[in-house]
Amino acid sequence: MRPETTVGELRQAGYHPVTVREEMRRNLIGALSRHEPILPGIVGYEDSVIPDIENAVLSGHHMVFLGERGQAKSRIIRGLTSLLDSRVPAVAGCEIHCDPLAPICRRCKTLLERGGDAVAITWLSRDDRYGEKLATPDVSIADLIGEIDPIKVAEGRYLADEEAIHYGLVPRTNRGIFAINELPDLMEKIQVGLFNLMEERDVQIKGFKVRLPLDVVIVASANPEDYTSRGRIITPLKDRFDVQIRTHYPTRLETEIAILEQEVPTTERSGRPVRVPDFVKAIIAQLTFEARNSNEVNQSSGVSVRVTLNNYETLIANAERRAVKLAENEIVPRISDLHAVSASMLGKLELEYTGDERGNDAPLERLLNRAILAVFDRSVVADHLAKVSEYFACGWGVEVSDTMRADEYLDGIRAIPGLREAIAELGPFESPALMASAAEFIFEGLHLHQKLNKDSEGGRTSYHA
Repeated sequence: MRPETTVGELRQAGYHPVTVREEMRRNLIGALSRHEPILPGIVGYEDSVIPDIENAVLSGHHMVFLGERGQAKSRIIRGLTSLLDSRVPAVAGCEIHCDPLAPICRRCKTLLERGGDAVAITWLSRDDRYGEKLATPDVSIADLIGEIDPIKVAEGRYLADEEAIHYGLVPRTNRGIFAINELPDLMEKIQVGLFNLMEERDVQIKGFKVRLPLDVVIVASANPEDYTSRGRIITPLKDRFDVQIRTHYPTRLETEIAILEQEVPTTERSGRPVRVPDFVKAIIAQLTFEARNSNEVNQSSGVSVRVTLNNYETLIANAERRAVKLAENEIVPRISDLHAVSASMLGKLELEYTGDERGNDAPLERLLNRAILAVFDRSVVADHLAKVSEYFACGWGVEVSDTMRADEYLDGIRAIPGLREAIAELGPFESPALMASAAEFIFEGLHLHQKLNKDSEGGRTSYHA
């Protein structure tokens, strides 16, 4: 069906203007009644953050999300556009998306007075109605609100004339959602202009005041440390945000793993299937949990979920590099691949140093050891490994490496009593690569339980009594 193209056709179709808050509220109620998620892809906030968002939308509130880095604040804000209508009409050519039946700018009012029902309209998508700005110290009033356009003045308009203004990002998001990331980084005079616009809807530019009843939902993000009386946010602006919604990191390991699986799909690479054992995913997620609870890591800046994702991607990449070099037909990460995550992890952590210790490797190694041990204790029954320990106690040893072919592990797996049964308890690992990964996990777990000694040299690791 052809969409309406003029104001007259829009009237005949029975269109009635609604505010953004009413629109979002109506669509949210529809989603709730159908039991549909309002933010698909956001995991771990079902019982905490999302109910607060739903309450804020039902109340028609401006929102500020407080949380450390990597807690999906920006993703949540962008996802709020799903509560907007898929398309809405606007006067064609209007910079601030005036509603054809309820215009707010002088240009559209004049146009409709003269052209009436013949005035052309355009249709806006959800993306057209979303604006975003990263707050930095160099952001100006002109960027957010507007500035006198010298070209329009030269054409004969007065400085106090509304039509002499070049609108900024917020007016250009009229009838939509405008987001400001890292709100406290705005200079104080910009914060003053913003809260005046949010509450009184007055636009003051170069001393001239224009009444502009914008219809915008303002959403912001901030670090909790900055969003306090001691931070860099002015109190009147804090008062204009109706609700503060606190985000958080996943509280359960299963949630962290679910995010990992959602964001880093593992199907195949260059024709090779990627097969990641559950214990490997658990170790990567547990490593992040250990960092978030470690006194060796500065917790004020947080440990982002991106640490988990980047570590997982790096681990798979190291396994892929081995598979390509050795012409193996599948990609399976092992414990011996974990050394690669130092490159993806250490740049995201702020380590706390004690005494003379300044190296990065030692804190990371301790975090890795704690993560592996925690997953090992949940995955393996220690008493079932008695035969494996006895084998090493007789003086035998094994050598592993991230450059060894998977089939080189098979002789050792067959020779060590109880090892094949222990591998079977971890999963139905039928391929050499999966069995090699499981064998390394068992050896490392025994080492961390002080059942085996471990020596590493030149990229190769040997386990022995």
